[in-house]
Amino acid sequence: MTEPTDPAVEADEPETPAEADDPTAESPADAESETDFEGPRRRARREREERRAAQARATAIEEARREAKRRITGAPSTKKTGRGTVRGLKVLMWTALISVIVVGLGLLLYFTPVMSARNIVVVGLGALTQDEVTNAVAVEPGTPLLQIDTDTVAERVAAIRRVASVRVQREYPSTLRVTVVERVPVVVKDYPDGPHLFDRDGVDFAIAPPPPGVPYLDTQNPGPNDPPTKAALEVMTSLRPEVAAQVARVDAPSVAAITLQLTDGRQVVWGTTDRTEEKALTLGALLTQPGQTYDVSSPDLPTVK
Repeated sequence: MTEPTDPAVEADEPETPAEADDPTAESPADAESETDFEGPRRRARREREERRAAQARATAIEEARREAKRRITGAPSTKKTGRGTVRGLKVLMWTALISVIVVGLGLLLYFTPVMSARNIVVVGLGALTQDEVTNAVAVEPGTPLLQIDTDTVAERVAAIRRVASVRVQREYPSTLRVTVVERVPVVVKDYPDGPHLFDRDGVDFAIAPPPPGVPYLDTQNPGPNDPPTKAALEVMTSLRPEVAAQVARVDAPSVAAITLQLTDGRQVVWGTTDRTEEKALTLGALLTQPGQTYDVSSPDLPTVK
């Protein structure tokens, strides 16, 4: 008869020799000790990384909270001022400061006699006198230069009939310069009150004895808008200087019948003002020939009689 097997004896079977002698088997104690081993450098690095990660998470959470609060309250977003913004603010500040300085300096020069008209210099005078032009300038000594309207001063000087053109300039610190160009007589015409001088534009600018070499004008109504006068002046200004000096009188009854009387009694038939430059060149060569009447009304077929 077989004896029953004891369960306790079966549960407590001894380890096999293979399991007891296996050198590669790792005990729980060995695994725990290997996991816990960590050098001081590695531990410090790990702690730093953990702190940074925690700080980043905290910052993100705080920013998210602030942004949510801004959206709820409608407050404007506050961001750090960038370097470019700071530079722009500095430029704006310096620009404003320079503008204030310039405006202040301008006000100082405009309202104070620091730079005032203490000298009035007039250049280009011929027949006119210094007093005539200075009186027309009409600027009180000591007037700040910036308060002087140079255009207005130029208009006052230009009102003098002998003045053809004028330029007024401020010369700092204390000078007002007036440059005058006087009218030059081209022809003269006798009137009951005396000889009147006319410039190249037909302006009657003075009553005075004519300078030597200025021819007399014989026309009905001389003036800047009179066609015969303009035709006669066009002829005179086209002549070469040595030829113009020989002209004693210009007859211009019309624009188509201009004649020149020379100082030695010879006569030049000019005709119209067509091809004036060609006629002037032809006359210069023609006067070298003997004769009494020189006809250049047709410059292609000039004649001498």
